[in-house]
Amino acid sequence: MPAETTIAELLARYDGILLDAFGVLVDATGMLPAAPRLLRALGERGTPFAIVTNDASRSLATHARRFEGLVAPERVITAGSLLPAYFARHGLAGAPTCVLGTEASVDFVREAGGVPVPLATGMSFDVLAVCDDGGTPFLDGIELAASAVVRALDAGRRPHLVLPNPDLVYPKVPGELGFTAGAMAMLVEAAIARRHPDAPRFDVLGKPRPALFEAAARRLGIAPARLVMIGDQLETDVAGAAAAGVATALLTTGVSRWRADSAIAPDHLLATIEP
Repeated sequence: MPAETTIAELLARYDGILLDAFGVLVDATGMLPAAPRLLRALGERGTPFAIVTNDASRSLATHARRFEGLVAPERVITAGSLLPAYFARHGLAGAPTCVLGTEASVDFVREAGGVPVPLATGMSFDVLAVCDDGGTPFLDGIELAASAVVRALDAGRRPHLVLPNPDLVYPKVPGELGFTAGAMAMLVEAAIARRHPDAPRFDVLGKPRPALFEAAARRLGIAPARLVMIGDQLETDVAGAAAAGVATALLTTGVSRWRADSAIAPDHLLATIEP
């Protein structure tokens, strides 16, 4: 059973803190009320910390500005930063790539070695990267992308499908949710499976895969077992941290609610990030 805890207790128990961004520190309007106080407290204490986010729509510099100068860019580890390793692992340098997302998402793909192609009727590509709900038309984007994948499969080609950010929803403002990249990928997969049941599935890079947490542990120079992840979603923050051997604290004011019959259980329950 997860135990109720406080920020003070977590700081006393663990050597470093990992923080989710959306739902813990920010929402769509900016920083949440307690976030500046927590970030200042971590800085004053000299506590090692990193922000581990599935966001693949913003550069590190943009993230740093969102945190009002309280977080250096090198403390932010994003799912977009995992794209270079993916492209290298699959030999995709120079691959024509359809990017659903923002200009920053396109930049992540370029840095990985992909060659972005314009989103258009009849387009062709070797890689589909679904990075974010913003930047491209939500419905038109997934319709054009799914259609292109089906055409490729009809012709005997199997494009790579990659999903840096598998989050289904995110907190826009208190009481309001928004759909994001994971929901887009689900629609694309469901559509192409109607014609090609053996179609490729999306390769997930971000949480709940452990890569982001492993990168954060290396960045901080702290063993995963001595870190705690504070997140607001069981299926991504908690499951991913646990897979990487990192302790978990679910912030109960966010997206997920833990119940005794939940399939995923955090180590701790946190009512507030107020230090």
